[in-house]
Amino acid sequence: MMTNRQYDNVFSPTEHDVDLAKAGLPVLAQILGRHKQEQDFDERIEFIDEQGEQIVLPASALELLKTILIQMAKGNAMTLMPIHAELTTQQAADILNVSRPYLVKLLEQGDIPFVKKGAHRRVRFEDIQTYKARIDSQRLEALDELTKQAQELDMGY
Repeated sequence: MMTNRQYDNVFSPTEHDVDLAKAGLPVLAQILGRHKQEQDFDERIEFIDEQGEQIVLPASALELLKTILIQMAKGNAMTLMPIHAELTTQQAADILNVSRPYLVKLLEQGDIPFVKKGAHRRVRFEDIQTYKARIDSQRLEALDELTKQAQELDMGY
């Protein structure tokens, strides 16, 4: 049986976690669905336990929990990171699936914005995502062009 592991904010669900997520997901989805249909829906959900203790949560937090449960039910490892989070160069390189020295080269060329905190470079998660979207788009354009050329040359594509 798999065990809970937390390495650098990555959570890997156990088989038991997967089972609980599968059972809890439909219930949470039903609660959220009913709540959104209420006329006085005000973007928050109140919970009251058996002793009368009350907690009020923003509905968006429960939507996030629903997303987490979906991934857990699939057995996927996950991490939660604020969009404005600052990453180390190694964390940023891992997200882009490149080496740290290559990432540093991208930073120094100005391809990705960064700040220096002492001797260390920090990269915003949002900037990494923007760069990733940009290069993914460029790759798709290049593939489309190659496909077009292959069709024009009647290469069987």
